[in-house]
Amino acid sequence: MTTIDDLVALVPPPAHPRDASGDWLQVEESLGLQLPADFKSLTAAYGLGQFVDFITPLTPFGSHELLLRSARRLLASEASFRKENPNLCPYPYYPEAGGLLEWAGTDNGDRLCWLTQGHPDTWRVVSWNPRGWHYDAHDTNAVGFLHGWLSGRLNTTVFSANEHVTTPWFEPFRELRHVYLRLNEGRRRYPERLRILRDALSPTADRGGWSSDGERQDHFAATELGWNLTYETGYGHQIRVAFPPEDEDRVRTTLLAAARRMGCDVLATTTHRGEPVWS
Repeated sequence: MTTIDDLVALVPPPAHPRDASGDWLQVEESLGLQLPADFKSLTAAYGLGQFVDFITPLTPFGSHELLLRSARRLLASEASFRKENPNLCPYPYYPEAGGLLEWAGTDNGDRLCWLTQGHPDTWRVVSWNPRGWHYDAHDTNAVGFLHGWLSGRLNTTVFSANEHVTTPWFEPFRELRHVYLRLNEGRRRYPERLRILRDALSPTADRGGWSSDGERQDHFAATELGWNLTYETGYGHQIRVAFPPEDEDRVRTTLLAAARRMGCDVLATTTHRGEPVWS
């Protein structure tokens, strides 16, 4: 059986996890359920944040109370659709007996749930796409699912395999500002432009990416600066950066200078919502 020690060996947890501890008895009383021991260990080790910028475990602690908030609204949010489409809803929903209870979510809006039947330490994981009403049951617990998917040993039909990440990571939750820099092509080739950009932010660490039909996307972290970046041509030629708000002046100066060294003109700078910045 996969343990929390196996997951920690694969993905180092943060030194000071956020919202990682609290009163489990109070949480379980609020739910009317005991919770699996592996999930308690997962929460204690990692706290609030994301695995590979994609899967967010729902810690019950802190101001967000993600686990409890999801549980409180689950049945009400699905009841109307199930009444009209019972054939598409093969499982009950918490707080119904043995119902699905969400313990993590993805950036695509998918849900990772427990099927709360039997002893909590034997609960199976069910991945669920609420948009397409597709479910996939797995004979493993939460820690086992994360370790399997992150290591590439476990796949689900609900979302894509973990193909582009060779060294998985966990990013603790932080309040970040997001800025997109739209660029023209310039004369240098993509690999040279990427090298210049990463040199300007060194040291950096790979965070995955893809290449297809002449288009490319590279994710990386500026590890000492604490910034997360994407350089791409797949959705337009641009640099995307996420950073602590107090670093904005440094980010602006650093990236505008890097773009010049890359041989590119900056055509526009916006937030991820398309609002102009740095004008």
